[in-house]
Amino acid sequence: MADHRQGPRRRGQGELEALVLSALGEADGPATAGWVQERLGGDLAYTTVITILTRLLAKGAVTRERAGRSFAWTPASDQAGLAAHRMRKVLDAESDREAVLASFVTGLGPDDERLLRDLLGQSAGTGRSPGESPGEGEV
Repeated sequence: MADHRQGPRRRGQGELEALVLSALGEADGPATAGWVQERLGGDLAYTTVITILTRLLAKGAVTRERAGRSFAWTPASDQAGLAAHRMRKVLDAESDREAVLASFVTGLGPDDERLLRDLLGQSAGTGRSPGESPGEGEV
């Protein structure tokens, strides 16, 4: 007879990164890996939290500063910024950017297409990329 017991659900890497970023976003300032682990309920090993933070650092999604013998971590971008970074990384890996973008746009639903057009229209009027913050003295 087969054993049907299940262990804890295994989370995907992207899900763990989102959880860690969310926890850091709730901090009042830079947070240690131990604080993040505690905030997430302690079901993740400390080494797993460190691994995720190190991967986020490599992606530019967090920064760190020395805090005694350890590091304190701060989000450099929110979850939307991390998703946008992943999208750019996929696009950069493709040889035919036009085909990839065309395929992406034609697969959008009407609401997303309208939103994209609005964002592109806004960036055309300002000379900035969508999501780019105004420069000094701009509003």
